[in-house]
Amino acid sequence: MLAMRPNCECCDRDLPPASREAMICSFECTFCVSCAEGVLGRVCPNCGGDLVRRPARPAGLLGKYPASRTRVRKDGGCVAPGAGA
Repeated sequence: MLAMRPNCECCDRDLPPASREAMICSFECTFCVSCAEGVLGRVCPNCGGDLVRRPARPAGLLGKYPASRTRVRKDGGCVAPGAGA
């Protein structure tokens, strides 16, 4: 089950479970669409995998399967893959 992380790892923007602005890789690294498409070119800076739109969790299931509250943030924000950190 997806952890549904609550924020963008680059800019710390809130990304609630129903957000259509959340992008993830296969390891669930989470970014807002602005950072994913603008800064990162749809490539995860952590693993090099594709960033795709995260599915929304139906509101009726959030009580039984809550989203994560743990915020993950890259020190210093993000840079484009291959640009150095």
